[in-house]
Amino acid sequence: MLKEKSKERIILGIDPGTAVMGYGLIKETGSQIKLLSLGVVKMTHLDNHPLKLQRIFEQTTSLIEQYHPDCLALEAPFYGKNIQVMLKLGRAQGVAMAAGLAKGLPIVEYSPKKIKQSITGNGNATKEQVAAMLKQLLKFNETPEFLDATDGLAVAVCHSFQKITSAGSGKSYSGWESFAKDNLKRVK
Repeated sequence: MLKEKSKERIILGIDPGTAVMGYGLIKETGSQIKLLSLGVVKMTHLDNHPLKLQRIFEQTTSLIEQYHPDCLALEAPFYGKNIQVMLKLGRAQGVAMAAGLAKGLPIVEYSPKKIKQSITGNGNATKEQVAAMLKQLLKFNETPEFLDATDGLAVAVCHSFQKITSAGSGKSYSGWESFAKDNLKRVK
C-alpha cells in the first residue's frame, strides 16, 4: 500500500455512479479541513456503458491532475437486490480506482453506513442530513444541484476524520457526534 503525506494533505472523495458521479476535495492541515471543490460528472446523456466508464476515468484523472490529491477515498458499492446495478456501480468504482492507481495514489474505501456515521453520527442519515452537516462543518452556503456532490465530499471528510480522530491523543471516536462532544472548542 502506498503511503500518504502526513502534515498536510488533499483528499479526493468520490461517490461513483454511472448516471452521476459526485466528487469532493478537501485540504487537511493538522486537524483542520477546508473545502477546495465539489461537483458532479453527469453521464445521463451517454447511453453506452463503456463510454460512461471512459468519462469517469477521464474526469477522475482530470481532477487528480488539477488538484494533486494525496489520496483517493471512494464509497464502496452497497449491496442491493438488482445485480445489474451492482455490476455497473462496481465497474464505475473500479474505473475511478484505476485512474487513482495510474497516478500513484493510495486508495481507501468506505461503506455508505460508515460515511454517514462519520459525518452525522447516524449510519442511517439521509443524503440531506449529510449535506446539511457538511455545509455547517465546512462553512459553505451553496447548495449543489445534485446531492451526489455532497456525497463525494462526505467520503473525503470521512477519510479525514479517520486520521484526525485516531491521531495525537491516541483517542478513537465512533463518529462525528462523539468527536464534537470531546472537541467543543474546535467545532463551532
